[in-house]
Amino acid sequence: MSRRAALAGLGLAALLSGAVAPVDAVGVDGSTPEDWIRNPAIGNYTAYAEFKMARYAQARQIWEVLASRGNGDALFNLGILAEDGLGEPRDMAKAEQLYVSAATAGNFKSQYRLGTLYLAGVLLPRDLDKARSFLSLAAAAGDREAASLLDTLDTPSANETPFARAERLAASGEPAAAARLYADLAEAGNVAAQTRLAWMFEAGRGVERSLDEAARLFQRSAEAGDAEAQFAISVMYRTGRGRARDDALADAWLERSAAQGYPPALAGSAGSLNLR
Repeated sequence: MSRRAALAGLGLAALLSGAVAPVDAVGVDGSTPEDWIRNPAIGNYTAYAEFKMARYAQARQIWEVLASRGNGDALFNLGILAEDGLGEPRDMAKAEQLYVSAATAGNFKSQYRLGTLYLAGVLLPRDLDKARSFLSLAAAAGDREAASLLDTLDTPSANETPFARAERLAASGEPAAAARLYADLAEAGNVAAQTRLAWMFEAGRGVERSLDEAARLFQRSAEAGDAEAQFAISVMYRTGRGRARDDALADAWLERSAAQGYPPALAGSAGSLNLR
């Protein structure tokens, strides 16, 4: 192991030093720490359900258990909690460290997030080399938005696309302005922007929190073929948060997302989510 990797590992261990769930911890679906460790897909699903109810401490507890075992999705989601200050003080240094750990574990969402943050240069220092490196990793993993940003990385900001501008605003600590632009783009038929807006309604980022509106937008994007939205609406149907519980629909949307290679869906497909 390189010295840099070793130091990164020590830093992550310090961040997650308390990441041991009480033996009597139980998720909203009845799952336990043993379930989360045995099948991380169950843990991530359960934590996401807690997140939907704004029960951030409970979501963090599950994600920390998984993150201590190197789960990239859990590390990314912990970074979101730290960046947005959800259930904890906002801490960009902590968020950056979690995103880097997730990106190193191969999580393309963290790779993309770091790329946009380093490109915007507001919440983190601007660093085009790091932006290019992380966006390249995300693009290689199949992230189309990352590939699009790479194509315009050296383009003057005056020529950036509306979607790229919305992404820059979101990565610059201006979520309300980003949400307005995403809404305009979604109205014009931009499915990626519609999914971004759904996430913002789910977390109350730049807009008033509304699971109903998040579900409506996720449903529209899922029906339009967006794998990320298909995964999100699957969780809603599985847990009964934002949509009435329907395991058959949850399975159907999860399989459609997995068929497109969406990593969190692949982890939970093929009937492996036996939530109580």
